[in-house]
Amino acid sequence: MQEEIRFATFNVCNLVPPGERVYENLEPYTQAQYEAKLDWTARQLDLLDADVIGFQEIFSQDALKAVLARTTNYRTAFHVGFDPDRRRERRTPSVALVSRLPLAGGGVEYAAFPSGVVMPDGEREPDRFARPVVHAVVQATPALQVDVVVVHLKSKRPDYLDADEGGDTQRYAMACLRSLVRRGTEAVALRILLSNLKRDAKRPRIVLGDFNDTAQAVTTDIVLGAGAPAGDRFYDAYRIQTSPRRDLAGAYSSVHEGAQMTIDHILVSEEFNPARPESVGEVVEVRYLNSHLAQGLPEASDHGQVLARIRLY
Repeated sequence: MQEEIRFATFNVCNLVPPGERVYENLEPYTQAQYEAKLDWTARQLDLLDADVIGFQEIFSQDALKAVLARTTNYRTAFHVGFDPDRRRERRTPSVALVSRLPLAGGGVEYAAFPSGVVMPDGEREPDRFARPVVHAVVQATPALQVDVVVVHLKSKRPDYLDADEGGDTQRYAMACLRSLVRRGTEAVALRILLSNLKRDAKRPRIVLGDFNDTAQAVTTDIVLGAGAPAGDRFYDAYRIQTSPRRDLAGAYSSVHEGAQMTIDHILVSEEFNPARPESVGEVVEVRYLNSHLAQGLPEASDHGQVLARIRLY
C-alpha cells in the first residue's frame, strides 16, 4: 500500500496555443514562445513530482496534453479537463486535474452554481463559475478513495461593465468591488458543492487551487467552512503540517508589486488533520516551488507551485 501521497496545485499562467489571442493587452505566443512554454512547464512538473496535480489557466487541454507528453513522470497519467466554452461572452481559462494514481470514474465539470446561489441582479452570468470547477475521485489506495476538487476563483482584476471602463477612481473602485462580489459568491458556491460531496459520498476531500486570496481572507474562510457543522470543515494544509522544518520565509506562491503572498492553496478535510478523531492520515510537509519567480523567464509561470505530502495511517 502506498503510505504517502503528494498533492500539488500549479497555475501555469496562460497555457495557450500559438497565434491565439486571449487578452487584448497580451500578444499571442509565437511558435518558438509556445515551445519554450511547453518545455518549461514539463520540466517544472517533473521537478514537482506530485501524484495528483490541479492546474489553472489552461486555455487548451490539448496544450496540457502536449506538456504531459514532454515529461518523464506524467506521459501515462490520467487527465481530466474540459476546454472553455467558446460560445460564452468572454473566453476564460479552464482548470484540469492530472493523476498518476487511478481514478474511480472519468471526472466531471461544475459550471453552474448549486441551487440557491446567485450573483446580484445585473451581473454577467450570475449563476455560473467564471472558471468551472473540476472534480474527480482518486483511488488513493485499494481501500481509500478521495474526492479531489480543482478550482480557480475570480481574480482581483477590476471587472468593468462594458460602458464604464476607464481611469475614473469611482469606476475603478466599483469594478474591484464587482470582482470581490463574484469571488465571494464563487466561494459560497464552492463551499456548498463541497458540503454536498460530504453528504452524498462521505469520502475525504482535497481542494487544489488558485483562490486569488490569502488563507486569512474572508472568501477563503468561507470555503474552509467557518460555521459549518462538525465533520464538514476544511484546513489549510500549510497550517496543519506536522513538519518541524516549516519554511516561513519561503512560503509564498505569488509576488505582486514586491510583496510576497500565498494565493494558491491546498485545503484538506478533517480526515487529513491529525488533531481530528476521524483522521486517516496527516499533512507532513508543504513545500513551495517559487525560485523561478525571481528569474524573470518569459516562459515561466508567475505563480509558485504548492506541494503537500500526506502520510496515510
